[in-house]
Amino acid sequence: MGIVSWLVLGLIAGVIAKILLPGRDPGGLVGTTLIGIVGSFIGGWLSTKFLDKPIPKDFFEPSMWIAAIAGSLVLLIAYRLLFGNSRERR
Repeated sequence: MGIVSWLVLGLIAGVIAKILLPGRDPGGLVGTTLIGIVGSFIGGWLSTKFLDKPIPKDFFEPSMWIAAIAGSLVLLIAYRLLFGNSRERR
């Protein structure tokens, strides 16, 4: 997979994570993309480290998508725990 594929995977995984955990987070599309990309790497690392699953080379491999979305969810939860709701209503 090329870098563009990882960016697309990260964007989609970030959007799915935001849909599953709605809330007011700063960053918009850029923040969602970054959470998705970093979450994809976290999910891939966790699946190779603890589940002994190699990173697949196919873009449409379901296990890669599940790992990317799970990693994005973990990162989004950690972000919210650390920084809370940074957009307080006035």
